[in-house]
Amino acid sequence: MLKLLEKINGIAQLGLHYSQDPYDRQRYEQLLELAAQGYGDTLGIPSSEVRNRLASGLERLSVCPELGADAVIFDDEARVLLMKRTDNARWCFPCGSVEAGESPQQAAVREAYEETGLEVEIVSLVGVYTRFPSVEYGLFTMVKTVFLCRVIGGQLRRSHEDLGLQYWRIEDVPIWHCEMQAQALEARAIWRAGRV
Repeated sequence: MLKLLEKINGIAQLGLHYSQDPYDRQRYEQLLELAAQGYGDTLGIPSSEVRNRLASGLERLSVCPELGADAVIFDDEARVLLMKRTDNARWCFPCGSVEAGESPQQAAVREAYEETGLEVEIVSLVGVYTRFPSVEYGLFTMVKTVFLCRVIGGQLRRSHEDLGLQYWRIEDVPIWHCEMQAQALEARAIWRAGRV
């Protein structure tokens, strides 16, 4: 259902952006309201709150998938550096959205520094992954680029974006964010093959 709502929302947003005809704009507004009602029904919250969240930026209003970038960092013992998220208390790689005028690689390096204090360089691409809309992880599709990184400087420190920051054996992580455990295993295989 959320994938359908995402498409309806995208059609409505593009229509409102490009249409000059007042009748068409009214129809697109109706589509946008239907999408908000659908999101509200699916998530169990009032549609007016959905509209407010979309307008306030709490949920990014989007007609294209969001692009994310993750930095996977291992220590000499093959433990992966993870941060405990403030939004759901689950463990994830240093990660975030790619900003305007930035490549996914630059975003991964930036996010690693902002969230861990470590300066890193990209070693290789682990993979490109798609996360579809869900009640648990958000209203919109995200395409995520995951990069294996090597530490080249800086000092490990926590940021305001986490509830904890530490190296973990992949098998010992108590609760992962989204599907990051499978991505961590793929990254570890690449790390072991190249021993970066």
